[in-house]
Amino acid sequence: MYVIDMSTLEPVGEFGSKEWGEACAAASVKILEAANLPKDFEWAFTECYTHPPARLMEGGRKQAGYYILVKNGKISGGDGEPEEALAVPGFHIRARWAALCNQSGAFYGKEGGAKRREGEQVMRAAIEKYVGRENPYGEKQPSEMYWPETISGPLMAGSEEGNGLHNIAATMQIQSPEFVDFPVTEMRVPIFDEMTEEQKQAFIKLLAIDM
Repeated sequence: MYVIDMSTLEPVGEFGSKEWGEACAAASVKILEAANLPKDFEWAFTECYTHPPARLMEGGRKQAGYYILVKNGKISGGDGEPEEALAVPGFHIRARWAALCNQSGAFYGKEGGAKRREGEQVMRAAIEKYVGRENPYGEKQPSEMYWPETISGPLMAGSEEGNGLHNIAATMQIQSPEFVDFPVTEMRVPIFDEMTEEQKQAFIKLLAIDM
């Protein structure tokens, strides 16, 4: 029996939306609270999605993303990328919203994760060729990744059976309209080389790539 019952989950918001991020954070906090982490253990998670659609930033929202913070024996989480969380070693990621959005709604375990990464590598190579330069949508990362078993064990528990943080997040994700007509892989990664010229231009714009 896993901490999160997948049958109780439903879509709450688009990838990177406030509603979705808060739901992901709440599920993560619940999982980690049940994990009986060491009292002196400190760790944080932040995912910040840059260049999101304007609709996700309504109401004066500053950042698209969410965080989890384990500090001073307390576990918390919520919307945004707070400095308090960034100051703690952990899993801190910044990526362009469009580079992750659609495939984040796929369900998978270890094998599917490898297929997703492969699809993303192919996508990046095709875009690099199209724009004529390497790494056109990469973002500088806040710090080195720290992903200890103390954390990965609880958060990834059941991922091969359809549970685990990624599948929880995917279950709560609503389809973003920009990707509805794009050709995609089994893991929902956009297939750049199969797009029409109009779709390629639209995706380049979504990625905020300067031509």
